[in-house]
Amino acid sequence: MFDNQPIPIKLKLAALWTSTMFFYVYGDYFSLYLPNHIQHLIEGKTPMGATSPVILLSFSLLMAIPSLMISLSVFLKPKVNRIANITAGIIFTLIMLLIFVTSVADAWLMFYSFYAAVESVLTLVIVRLAWKWER
Repeated sequence: MFDNQPIPIKLKLAALWTSTMFFYVYGDYFSLYLPNHIQHLIEGKTPMGATSPVILLSFSLLMAIPSLMISLSVFLKPKVNRIANITAGIIFTLIMLLIFVTSVADAWLMFYSFYAAVESVLTLVIVRLAWKWER
């Protein structure tokens, strides 16, 4: 028989955040193939309006959270870790559900809707694992 050691909750959370980040990156990468997307980038247009240092910093700060959650899930003490994972998981689930709802009707964004749905499931699993973390 194969040995099947239990996986510590911290590693489960880090693995889930890592998977989530890959979906974020691939979603943004594949969006480069959308018609006129590159032209909008060149023209400095974003879904939030004209590109500006504030918008770029805002996007950077937002995406720093799930990136950091990979490491924080391993290194934070359990009580803070649990709160951080529940909070970040809920926030990113809501963001992804909003993206899903706004993109599901557009045939060109079906891939993005798919990614948003998967990302929502992953972040909900993160919330559930952190919520049920044994004391």
